[in-house]
Amino acid sequence: MFEPINPSQFAAALVGGYLLGSIPFGVIITRLGGAGDVRQIGSGNIGATNVLRTGRRDLALMTLLGDGGKGALAVLAAWMATRTGPKEAQAVLTSLAGGAAFLGHLFPVWLKFKGGKGMATFLGALMAAAWPAGLLAGATWLVMAFLFRISSLAALTAVALAPIYVFATDRPRPVALMALFMAVLVYVRHTDNIRRLLKGEEPRIGAKKNSA
Repeated sequence: MFEPINPSQFAAALVGGYLLGSIPFGVIITRLGGAGDVRQIGSGNIGATNVLRTGRRDLALMTLLGDGGKGALAVLAAWMATRTGPKEAQAVLTSLAGGAAFLGHLFPVWLKFKGGKGMATFLGALMAAAWPAGLLAGATWLVMAFLFRISSLAALTAVALAPIYVFATDRPRPVALMALFMAVLVYVRHTDNIRRLLKGEEPRIGAKKNSA
């Protein structure tokens, strides 16, 4: 029988995950690296793909690791805090922490709730919660990015398949729900990208796109 989740653990997973996910690594790293404010470059997004448009691959890589790492850290912190409790509650709390970190990246309190599109944080949280599914989603992104050189297309394909990967690798249902929740929000955040993809106007990876 499923045991009720401790309210303090529930709050800690939700608030802690959100605050961790809210850390805007793209903004911090580009400023410290002397590349200016990434929000004034290209698409204005704070993620690694837009950081790459500065021409600084090192900063883009650090942003990718930071954004992915905060999703993974949120899940792992929740897992450590609940490792002696019921497995069902652990699955719920780790998934909640990962989803909250993802929300924090999309809507960071420090940037007036204007954040990134979440792909790196998505993969980081999924990798920590269900590494086989995370690896499959990451491989999907890499293959699509290699074939088409369009980051948004690679992201949309990977997140759409991620819940299926979770089910196929027999992970707990809360993890699949976390993957589905994040995938829906990725699509919502990529509305403009989807329009450009349909028109054949989406920029390719590495292309510089100066803001007006």
